[in-house]
Amino acid sequence: MIRVLADADFESWKRLWLAYLRFYRAGVSDQVTAATFRRLSGRTDGLVGFVAEDDHGELVGLAHLVFHPSTWSTEPYCYLEDLFVTPSARGSGAARDLLDAVFAEADRRRAARTYWETQEYNGPARSLYDQVAHRTSFVIYER
Repeated sequence: MIRVLADADFESWKRLWLAYLRFYRAGVSDQVTAATFRRLSGRTDGLVGFVAEDDHGELVGLAHLVFHPSTWSTEPYCYLEDLFVTPSARGSGAARDLLDAVFAEADRRRAARTYWETQEYNGPARSLYDQVAHRTSFVIYER
């Protein structure tokens, strides 16, 4: 089941968040983690969080969205910043269900575009993404 992230989800969400960060060999401070959760669960600053639950009510996935204005459209854009499903839940349909919830929210908000990025080596995720969207030719730079 997919639902909106709730205030009571912090500990379960944090477990997923930390696993997601480990997957990407990244880390953020406890302060950033707490602020991120508050913004996602409070739906502030254009952020929205979804979670996937298994049949026992345990959180097995997350999706974090950022809605923002664009210079290329009068409608907002939806950036899927984070998507993660636990290894034990991969292949269960949870990732696709999270993507469906993302697309439904983007449609509800009349987003002109929904986009995301992943790393080249993330083959399993990319095989799903290739089914639901098209890959662009853009190269990402960061400073």
